[in-house]
Amino acid sequence: MDLLKFLVTPLLLSLLTHQTYVGGASDDEDFSKQCSSHMCSKHGPEIRFPFRLSTHPPSCGAPGMQLSCSGDDTILDHPVLGSCKVTEIYYRHRVINVTPLVEPATQCPLQKLISTNLATDVYELPPSPTTLVRCSSEFIPADPHSVAGPAACLSNNATQFWYLAAAAYAYIYDLPRDCEAVFRGIPIPYSYDVDGPNIGNEFVFNKKASTVINFGETTFTWHLSNLTDVCQQCEHEGRHCGFSSRSRQAFCQPRGTHVIPIAAASSVAAFIALSLVVAATLYLSLKSRYNEEINNKVEMFLKAYGTSKPTRYTFPEVKKIARRFKDKLGQGGFGSVYKGELQNGVPVAVKMLESSTGEGEEFINEVATIGLIHHANIVRLLGFCSEGMRRALIYEFMPNESLEKYIFPHVSNISRQLLSPKKMLDIALGIARGMEYLHQGCNQRILHFDIKPHNILLDYNFNPKISDFGLAKLCARDQSIITLTAARGTMGYIAPELYSRNFGGVSYKSDVYSFGMLVLEMVSGRRNSDPSVENQDEVYLPEWIYERVISGHECELILDMTAEDKEKMRQLTIVALWCIQWNPKNRPSMTKVVNMLTGRLQNLQIPPKPFISSGNHPMP
Repeated sequence: MDLLKFLVTPLLLSLLTHQTYVGGASDDEDFSKQCSSHMCSKHGPEIRFPFRLSTHPPSCGAPGMQLSCSGDDTILDHPVLGSCKVTEIYYRHRVINVTPLVEPATQCPLQKLISTNLATDVYELPPSPTTLVRCSSEFIPADPHSVAGPAACLSNNATQFWYLAAAAYAYIYDLPRDCEAVFRGIPIPYSYDVDGPNIGNEFVFNKKASTVINFGETTFTWHLSNLTDVCQQCEHEGRHCGFSSRSRQAFCQPRGTHVIPIAAASSVAAFIALSLVVAATLYLSLKSRYNEEINNKVEMFLKAYGTSKPTRYTFPEVKKIARRFKDKLGQGGFGSVYKGELQNGVPVAVKMLESSTGEGEEFINEVATIGLIHHANIVRLLGFCSEGMRRALIYEFMPNESLEKYIFPHVSNISRQLLSPKKMLDIALGIARGMEYLHQGCNQRILHFDIKPHNILLDYNFNPKISDFGLAKLCARDQSIITLTAARGTMGYIAPELYSRNFGGVSYKSDVYSFGMLVLEMVSGRRNSDPSVENQDEVYLPEWIYERVISGHECELILDMTAEDKEKMRQLTIVALWCIQWNPKNRPSMTKVVNMLTGRLQNLQIPPKPFISSGNHPMP
């Protein structure tokens, strides 16, 4: 498929770049009149398309790229960081530098940058060679301009000192022996000139890295589908990009009095059309061959799998079971889910897998992992279908849907009050027992890699059942560490070691981390990163909860809680904080988690801070 993308994508981009829209002078006049560029101060960044001033019409800028003025400051409201001061905008390079408006005395800006997912639909963090380094003693670098620090807010004791190092210092042999690289890829907000980022001067890194440590200044790039390529061409030609509210297309604002259309001559358009026909023919041929290879792979697996349960159905039978796919329940990780009914009247959920996802891996994973599993807290696979590229999985029906709808009531009309502290403890215990069975109770250990509220289904009695094994991986029960080619899972629930092996090896403890995050969300009713929270300093959920537990103010989100209910909430919270320790060795096994949830609160010890924790703090 990479070859197909390589062949087709350039042609598609050419067609988009040479759209046959011929603008008139009125487009430029309308845009210039309503969407004039603006600066909040004499030396502030210029606000122009794709950004817009908050007082300008929405058509003056792209969605999600609104800026405002607060005195002489230019302000960006970031969904995670909150209000940020914009220090620079480089339109040609699609780069914006921002500084979060937080209280430096009470916050650690650098910790938030490395502990929270800052990417949004519009803004992305650019690649960076800058490395966060942890040392057991303070040191004076041989090249002081390539290292910044130590970061005082992270270096909270006499045994840990944290620095930001340039690329040359990212290798262990360039550092003192008691130092190690912990986190790579922290973006440094460089200045940009015509040729690119101004990183040639060795003094630039130390100065800019210090602003990251002290003020949390960071840099984002932006990408806008259907607009980025057009506007980038304008900027490279020394012109500005505009937007026609009537035609809904971008255009280059002219140097003279008339709009220069972003269009190619008709002969070029004809050539592109012909090229697309040739590319489409090649694409269909290669796709047919690719689909045949996937189908053979799946059939070989099913042949080795045998003819035992679950039942294999034909596609017409699945269509009948799903009642012609009229009752859609929702969208899963790999396809759409429909309500159906077996011939004996048993209600079922039918998941139709998208043919474009993976290479049949999600189908094979589901059948291989839960096809023969029977556990009260794991959803049961009743049947499947594989005909050509059409594949379906048939599960027992869960009438109360996913746990997510009860944790976050603003997602649905269901009241969170249905989740009493006792019910939360029962649900957490059920999930833990299901995970314990996956890790210890099968012939092969099953690692789920996508434990989250959306994948926990609730039956008639609100008993939890783990579902969606599309990312699961089988390994031997005595295999402590496994190898993955890439991180897998859902942002916010992925263990640190899946991003960087500096935190430890990938193992069943990675599932334990996801479980801990799920429980924290359940007891708090908040997502790990919630843009709706008014106080953005409290966005990083584990830190917020940990401080409340330390101070004895655990999450009391249900009115009129009894002393017994408060104990249950505190018990859940402490267990979850043990589960999300950054060092996998410090996390309990799921067997230990079950014991902690069924034991007494008085026997639980408060864990160390789960984030930026490097030392060993074994379970008591």
